[in-house]
Amino acid sequence: MSNRITVGLDGSGAGSAAADWAANEAELRSATLELVHAEDWAQYGPFAAPLPEPRRQWAEDLLSLTRDRLLREHGTLDITTHGTRGLAASKVLASSAADADLLVLGSRGLGAVAGFIVGSTGSATIPETDTPVVLVRSADGQTHPHRPADDAGPVVLGVDLRSNCDRLLAFACEEADRRSCPLVVVHGWSLPPVFSYAPALDPGVEKEMADGLETTLRELLSPWEQKYPQLAVDARVVIGQPAIQILDAASGAALVVVGRRIRRPALGARIGPITHAVMHHATSPVAVVAHD
Repeated sequence: MSNRITVGLDGSGAGSAAADWAANEAELRSATLELVHAEDWAQYGPFAAPLPEPRRQWAEDLLSLTRDRLLREHGTLDITTHGTRGLAASKVLASSAADADLLVLGSRGLGAVAGFIVGSTGSATIPETDTPVVLVRSADGQTHPHRPADDAGPVVLGVDLRSNCDRLLAFACEEADRRSCPLVVVHGWSLPPVFSYAPALDPGVEKEMADGLETTLRELLSPWEQKYPQLAVDARVVIGQPAIQILDAASGAALVVVGRRIRRPALGARIGPITHAVMHHATSPVAVVAHD
């Protein structure tokens, strides 16, 4: 890692909110902040052709003006800019973040019911990179993130006990420790279909399974609690759809952390349904961490 945070800018309020969140995070980490803007020529017409001069100037101004604004608010930050033309934005962002600690992108709100739009660039970029990607919300045209990076809310981590959670736990513990805030670890589960009628026949079945999962989760967390003895950890094993349980715990969170399995299928990488739901409906910033 290069102790650098990369943020993608597109001129929107969501992009501005992402830059603000990334600047706060860079201060917490004493990291360099890189502002990136990619112009995809092909999206402006049926043929790949250079953009007109006013558009190129606009892109350059976007980077320089954002840098100047952030320096006024975060005078000690080391901020660099990078603009690229003629390449797909997702490819540029993934390449720029290849050795970065974080890639930060914006997503705009549609309201409490509809949720958020991650956007085609964000959705395409996340499977392209193994770097953790943080999605920052901007609702109702606001240009600031819902929660600042130094907010006192907890870090909320959603885990699947059937998966390798080491990268997720390392990321979430470091973020909570950096903020001196609690870490809430959530595992949502449901009885397998074969046990659908078991609770009615034997009420102890559900409790026995829940106790077993709680023991597994505690065993999983034990080495991390030893590594971060000052960290307050709230472990929750709850019945219900995992995405809903994570979103419920994430109300008021400083950061929500979810995973994405690293896959290289012939038809391209994908984002799992739980992570997809959290990405589109959580109001706090969401970190998507790739893992095995």
